[in-house]
Amino acid sequence: MPQTELPAIGKISPEAFRDYIYPNLGDSRPEVLVGPQSGVDIAITRVAPGTVMATTTDPVFIVPAYGWDRAAWFAVHILASDAATSGLPPSLMTVDLNLPLSITTEQFHSLWTAFSRTCKQLGIAVISGHTARYEGCEFPMVGGATVMSIGSEERYITTAMAERGDIILCTKGAAIEATGLFAATFPDYVQKHLGHDILSRADALFEKMTVVEDAGVAAAQGVRGQGVTAMHDATECGVVGGVYEMAESSRLGVILRDDQIPVKEETRAICNLTGIDPLISISEGTLLAAVKPHAVDRVVSALKSRGIEAAIIGEMLDSSQGMWRESKGKRTLLQHPRIDPFWAAFGRLAQEGGNR
Repeated sequence: MPQTELPAIGKISPEAFRDYIYPNLGDSRPEVLVGPQSGVDIAITRVAPGTVMATTTDPVFIVPAYGWDRAAWFAVHILASDAATSGLPPSLMTVDLNLPLSITTEQFHSLWTAFSRTCKQLGIAVISGHTARYEGCEFPMVGGATVMSIGSEERYITTAMAERGDIILCTKGAAIEATGLFAATFPDYVQKHLGHDILSRADALFEKMTVVEDAGVAAAQGVRGQGVTAMHDATECGVVGGVYEMAESSRLGVILRDDQIPVKEETRAICNLTGIDPLISISEGTLLAAVKPHAVDRVVSALKSRGIEAAIIGEMLDSSQGMWRESKGKRTLLQHPRIDPFWAAFGRLAQEGGNR
């Protein structure tokens, strides 16, 4: 019996994945080109000669306090963002909703019409699912969903396809999600300590908590040898965790230059206020992309033409060179943070009602 402990909160560790999940994946099928891997957002299955389907599964995360429109928008974009990192546009979704008894018919109607409207904006059709109210279910985790992208076998990429010499790009900056969620959930607390201007800018980041557009624009500039080799949505454990996962899954070394990771003023202020490190905090909305050197300028220009900030933050190395972080000219080993500090900080504020 393996002895690896599950973390107290958040995603399981790579060690737990290795010990419990990876050895137990049911039957093997020849059409599965990319199966479950720690740190890899998607699976790839061949569905016809030359055609593949990228799939990803995540919780349906609904926060009624945001308002049903905003809550549904966020839920859909969380689900679609991982699928978009395949380089293929998300197109299909299955949804399981296990709703609390407290939700009313009117509230469900508002939630689901907003959910459907967001899917339509992204070109996603909901094709099947399950919907019910149950004892013991409560917001925000009210089910799960799978998003699918279908396209050419020559056009998909995964987190594990980065290559030595690739340049690492980061869009928008660190801790986008942590910033947006603190502002949206505890606006009075943020305004009391940081003022209206910081609150306003932090709250505006809520609508940036998606990489669907980022990934689509980057992939359109070319994939694999033509441009982008790997993409990853920097969710739990943020930019540092995401870069580590890209390098580890691609079996490469890496140099991550901390000083080049953009951190917005409002992000730094909120992270200082809540006592968390923005570089290792949850950051839905931050796309990490490994890009061929010859294509970097093209990808950065395309992103910026759509109003998406992009910065060079590191480089993929040969595995023999190791995994490093560099700050102020000094190098330290790049290690996975394992536990995202956002959850504990968010939980403390929620328990206190934002009254500190």
